[in-house]
Amino acid sequence: MIMWLREGEGAALRLGVAAGRTIGGAVQRNRAKRRLREAFRLNRHRLQGKCDIVLMARVRLNAALWDEVQSELIDLAGKAGILSEN
Repeated sequence: MIMWLREGEGAALRLGVAAGRTIGGAVQRNRAKRRLREAFRLNRHRLQGKCDIVLMARVRLNAALWDEVQSELIDLAGKAGILSEN
């Protein structure tokens, strides 16, 4: 996955998700977006900061194990500096 951050006025740790046609048909794109939303929901308490997050699904997201999806989200958040110390 790819993570973009938008900081500035009105930012409040909200999530946007995107999945292009390279993911597959509508069913595969929707599944990828659902997985990204759920990973964010389960790990939101670990994130901090005043920014909006956009996650872009990549081709292998649907084939990845659930633990890999969550750990990738946490790794990207750590690199972006929005991972909480708690």
